[in-house]
Amino acid sequence: MKKTIAVVSLLLCAALVLSGLALPAAAEGTRGQIDYTITNPYADVDWAQVNQYKTALHTHTNASDGDITLKESLETHYRQGFDIVATTDHGINNKSWVRAEDSDYQFIHGLLNAVNRNEGELVYLGEAGTFDECGASYTLTRRDNGDDYLTVTGDGAVRTIMRLPNGIENNAVSINAHVNSWFCDYQFNGIADYVTTLKGVTKAKGVCVINHPGEYTKARNDLTEDEAYDENDLIYRYYINKFYGMIQKYPVCLGVDVNSKGDSRTRYDRKLWDIMLKRSTPDGRNIFAIASSDAHQCDKINTGYARLLMTDLTSVQARQALENGTFFACSYCDGNQKDLENILENLEKYYGTDGELYAKVKETVDAMRTRVENVANGTEKKKSSAAEPLRLVDKDGYFHGEDTYITAVTADNEADTITVTTDNAKLVRFIADGKVIAVMKADGGECTLNLRDYADQLGSYVRAEAFGEGGVIYTQPLLLSYDGMPQAREYRWINIPVIDALFAEIRSLFTVMKR
Repeated sequence: MKKTIAVVSLLLCAALVLSGLALPAAAEGTRGQIDYTITNPYADVDWAQVNQYKTALHTHTNASDGDITLKESLETHYRQGFDIVATTDHGINNKSWVRAEDSDYQFIHGLLNAVNRNEGELVYLGEAGTFDECGASYTLTRRDNGDDYLTVTGDGAVRTIMRLPNGIENNAVSINAHVNSWFCDYQFNGIADYVTTLKGVTKAKGVCVINHPGEYTKARNDLTEDEAYDENDLIYRYYINKFYGMIQKYPVCLGVDVNSKGDSRTRYDRKLWDIMLKRSTPDGRNIFAIASSDAHQCDKINTGYARLLMTDLTSVQARQALENGTFFACSYCDGNQKDLENILENLEKYYGTDGELYAKVKETVDAMRTRVENVANGTEKKKSSAAEPLRLVDKDGYFHGEDTYITAVTADNEADTITVTTDNAKLVRFIADGKVIAVMKADGGECTLNLRDYADQLGSYVRAEAFGEGGVIYTQPLLLSYDGMPQAREYRWINIPVIDALFAEIRSLFTVMKR
């Protein structure tokens, strides 16, 4: 046992020393009169012609560890307005909604049966049928383009949902080292690390994203954002360098999940995203972010999703949207106290203290502040994490109101401006280098950021968030290039597979002791 502890300690020390090295490539220049070049991932979007397809990128059924059948899941997605659904069970590459036998579900489902964690019989759709709760009828067909479409007739209307091909949450029996992939026939059910899967998806020519990193790093347990992903913390530095290094080495990995399953465990993963963007964007390399539900129950299905910007409902266009960053990450939930305090302050500034939205945000912020105070004075356990997130859907996961939209993101390289156009938004917040540099009253219109007005606060990217009664919408980053911009640096990283999950437990223990 002592030898094992010694080996782990040596590995940890080596990892922390190596991951702490950052080598400057060039010195930062003098800015002077700045002329910006803005690279906008949405530049080629025809906003007058494009559709915004509501997309579930990460959801589960009882084929793995979900509580619901595939039929129940798809009925709920239909009732909540989804256009595209990826069924991403643990270790099961989804190839069909018609029959369970068409997908490789046997290993995981059998394993759960063996440990008495089975959630009932598998119920797939067949080629036609009727949903049990709403009574809508459906047909399921595979068209000439190879895509599967669920056509649903209910309430006198016909709607179509497309199956996103080959959805899977990889690393089923790992310690939360989860990677979602689509568009490739890759599946590995051994004890795997992130790198194993990224190599496999690369070889299979798929697309993937790192799921809820806060689950792996235990950032979900931190009380405040200041604690989470602190680059001065050696263990956090190891994780940050590892995630960043993997995304740089394996371009099939689009980026990270920054808001999922109600945002309790991902509340600080936007901070991780910003840290990595500060590193990658000086080289002109973008990192995208998704939001998802990671739903294991029906009431979670509508908590987070993506809006893919496409003209036609095909998997080819869906893949292009994900790879090009022409999509928005969206959520009805926000668990970050610092963000919500900023939102609360600006709701009051622009709209006063009336209204249901202000009341909900204030109630959430007050609860978070109380939790921090109680932990500090010892009336709550020192290991307590932040209070429950803001949730704008009801207990069953349904949103009752008018959705918030971003309807255009444009850049003017002559005027050096970025404009975000919204519908039913209250605020637009602009973030650079992980800091909110401007908050504007949206009021359902255009919000324009003049880069020259914020020259002393800019790095090499700007991203935006729209907030309203219909939740929060995250844009993908717009990259900046100009004389005197931050210079690229090299960050060394190493990977200690599987057992590096123990580092997070060690850090959590010391964090609680410090409190």
